[in-house]
Amino acid sequence: MCILKLVTVISVTISVVSAFGQDKITVRPQEIDDVLTNPGMGWTTFHSFNGDEKNKNYPRCSIAYFRYYWDELEPEQGNYKWYIIDQEMATAKERGQDFALRVMPANGTPKTPDWVRKLGCKGVTYYDGKSWMPDYSDPIYLEYMGRLVAELGKRYDGHPNLDHVDIGSLGHWGEWHVSSVKMNMPSFEVKKKIIDMYLQAFKHTPLVMLIGDAEGLRYAVSNGAGFRADCLGDMGGFSANWCHMNDFYPQAIAKGDVEDAWKKAPVVFEVCWVMQHWKDKEWDLDYIIEQSLKWHISVLNAKSSPVPEQWWPQVNLWLKKMGYRFVLRKFTYPEFVKPGDKLSFTSWWENKGVAPCYRKMPLAFRLKSEKRTEILFTDADIRGWLPGDILYDNAVTIPSDMPKGEYDLQIAILDMFSDKPMVQLAIAAKQPDGWYNLGKIKIQD
Repeated sequence: MCILKLVTVISVTISVVSAFGQDKITVRPQEIDDVLTNPGMGWTTFHSFNGDEKNKNYPRCSIAYFRYYWDELEPEQGNYKWYIIDQEMATAKERGQDFALRVMPANGTPKTPDWVRKLGCKGVTYYDGKSWMPDYSDPIYLEYMGRLVAELGKRYDGHPNLDHVDIGSLGHWGEWHVSSVKMNMPSFEVKKKIIDMYLQAFKHTPLVMLIGDAEGLRYAVSNGAGFRADCLGDMGGFSANWCHMNDFYPQAIAKGDVEDAWKKAPVVFEVCWVMQHWKDKEWDLDYIIEQSLKWHISVLNAKSSPVPEQWWPQVNLWLKKMGYRFVLRKFTYPEFVKPGDKLSFTSWWENKGVAPCYRKMPLAFRLKSEKRTEILFTDADIRGWLPGDILYDNAVTIPSDMPKGEYDLQIAILDMFSDKPMVQLAIAAKQPDGWYNLGKIKIQD
């Protein structure tokens, strides 16, 4: 004999099915429509942080993105200025942000340290002799850039506040092109050596490869990197007959065989110019957003430039789709459980974003009462939760010394290092400390 009881509350719908003396409680959380700021996704601030004056009329960001020139980090051979990165990472943490970075060897002015040139590294002058680009195939360049990247990895690989690292170190701004310079891109073997510097130095922190070189892109992604493109939104700013959105990005992604890179590593974009420029040029924002979502964008650097006021509704819809967005649709658990026994559950989730989460973070339950509070970890790997439906059924063990009584059953995705909730779910019933209430459960004999 089964008896079905329905209880509706503001944040969840709860049904209780009684069968053979044991009640099964089913919870259907209420979905919310808020913009969620979560680790490893959304917009980034650029050489700035949440709360800075320049970031007014700009979304709250989970990542602060910085770029560093080689001569800034190593002005003298072997004298690394890591305190520059350390200070900015610390500020990011204070502002509720993680960090991302790139190392660059060149731009319109020489940015490879003078001491590298004095060691005999070859290069090419340009801009009427005002600038200098290193020869990336020169053994001196490869040796000393390799040392810099290796030391960078020793210090920061796996750092809890480092979200991702760009594979820079070649071309203007580390973008893997040498436009306006009378030199050819190096051979694939040289490109491979530069990419391998990063693959060897960063085994734990995600890497993203600049999209400017098809050979390098294919190699980096085939070895676990995501990809990054730094001119999202260009609909004809360089030529009336050519633009990044229609004539470069689709082709580069296809030629590089990186259409599925997003399943394992992040896809990152940066705006071309700023969004106000897009508006002034009357470019189609809806098309730009649609294409970025098709390419499974997780992160966007909009250069800390203000969002045009009329575009906020579209931007908010964009923020709700990029990256991951977890909705707990249904959760079933027993009305009571004994100390030392298994708490078996079933769950149906939906990832309404366009990408998974790339960071290892545990899914956990909390049993909370006046007598005791206990966190129970599951073995779920949310990195495999691709867009769409996810079924996760399992069990956790109740401690044998758990006091009897009624507990609040709560759920959260936690920080790997602090056991504090880190991911906002797209459901109601969030508590002030970040846990989500599911219902009541009894511990009894």
